Amino acid sequence: MNKIEGKTVLVTGPAGQIAFPLAARLAVDNEVWGFARFSDSASRRRCEDAGIKTCVVDLADPDWSGLPERVDHLLHLAAAIEPGPDFDRSIRINGEGTGRVMSRFRDAESCLVMSASGVYASPGDSAHAMLESDPLGGSPQPYAPTYCVSKIGQEAVARFACEEFDLPTTIARMNVAYGDNGGYPAMLLEMIVAGRPIAILPHASSCSMIHEDDIYAQTVGLLAAASKPATIVNWGGDERVPIGDLCRYIGQRVGREVEIIENADGIHQYWQDPTRRIELAGRCAVDWRTGVDRMIDARHPELLLS
Repeated sequence: MNKIEGKTVLVTGPAGQIAFPLAARLAVDNEVWGFARFSDSASRRRCEDAGIKTCVVDLADPDWSGLPERVDHLLHLAAAIEPGPDFDRSIRINGEGTGRVMSRFRDAESCLVMSASGVYASPGDSAHAMLESDPLGGSPQPYAPTYCVSKIGQEAVARFACEEFDLPTTIARMNVAYGDNGGYPAMLLEMIVAGRPIAILPHASSCSMIHEDDIYAQTVGLLAAASKPATIVNWGGDERVPIGDLCRYIGQRVGREVEIIENADGIHQYWQDPTRRIELAGRCAVDWRTGVDRMIDARHPELLLS
């Protein structure tokens, strides 16, 4: 499979930061459907303007009646990333919801389930490249304390559903996705522009940034790698990027001083070993500095220094 074209593709959560640019590009050559709760009507219009056929579905209690009977490829990117301690809700949506959508579309040729690098237990060393075989345990983020636990639950459900429903599946542990549509580097950009300090964790402060262009380019390889039992792979960039270096680079490009502090409120970021992903889907084409420049130009063109 060299390209996805002429297929019916379902992308869950199509208005999301990662899902929207991916679904919009796939819609050029395919019939792309996307479902979400769509509480924001503007986000639904944006999807439809990009050629994505939309349907309102709540994974906690889904009504599938507005969707096609069968799809060729299922890309399950929807996720609840919420503040507060409601673990039951997060597990119901992220874990059980994955089983529901994989059961409903069990006749697909392949399924890609997006997990997160937050499923790993903290390595205690930011220079350690996380392997797919490394211990799990979850790393609670300060902005969404239930997320990592629910993603471990999601992986367990997806692994079961893959074999129970005979649905070839890839579980991809996303690291730091970014691009014109946002992401963690865009959050850092806004904080730096506003003069806010950046909190990092000294033992979890390197990441594997991957641009939305590379996410699109690698999707075909990850779908082709779908298997029974499920293929599990890291999904991030080829380079280790220390968060401090990323912040300082953004500051230089917009002419701002950057204050970096180390404390327990910092967001966990891990560097992933890219070896298996490169074997399955190829190398990245967008250097992280080039991608950051493009992101700044898209979001704050008036600030980008020549």
